[in-house]
Amino acid sequence: MIRKLLRRKSIEVWVVKQIDEDVLHLCGIGTPQTEQKRKAVIEALERGDYRGGVRIGKTGVVLNSRLFAALIPLEALTLEHERLALWQDRTWQISRVPQRCWHHEGRLIAHLDPLGNHSGLVSSEDVSTIRDSIDPATNTPATVEFRPGDALEDPTADIHEAIHQARARRHTKDKGWRDDGTWGTSPKPPEGSDP
Repeated sequence: MIRKLLRRKSIEVWVVKQIDEDVLHLCGIGTPQTEQKRKAVIEALERGDYRGGVRIGKTGVVLNSRLFAALIPLEALTLEHERLALWQDRTWQISRVPQRCWHHEGRLIAHLDPLGNHSGLVSSEDVSTIRDSIDPATNTPATVEFRPGDALEDPTADIHEAIHQARARRHTKDKGWRDDGTWGTSPKPPEGSDP
């Protein structure tokens, strides 16, 4: 009981995914997850060489610190408002990093929030290298078929057979959909004719 009362507050840090020229890609507030002593963790954070797990927010997900550019002690970075922060005697723009980008190991780009709720910049994966590697001369097919490459039969064969069977059943019943799209008693085809 006494240990619970005397327990120190957990160490909190700003988790920065990437540092650009004037933009900090900020994931949020995290907590180092380690068995090291509190003093050793604080010293490592101040030096910028903490290695270990980090839990961001209340997600419960623990990520390796190598995924992030910086873990900044809470007191060292001051948010001016949603879009600006003061760190290392400089003013930085803030770009929020969504959770899907926390695992991303490539570059991030900052752009205006696509939802337009005036919350500033949002980070996303930089896919320009993928886009640049695509050959524009290659023509894409007008239609795409999802089937095995070694399929031997016509993919529409089953559809044509099902249509043929449905038409045959329709002509043998007294009631059903007529050829003109109405419901009712179907006229019987003359004897000897193909349905």
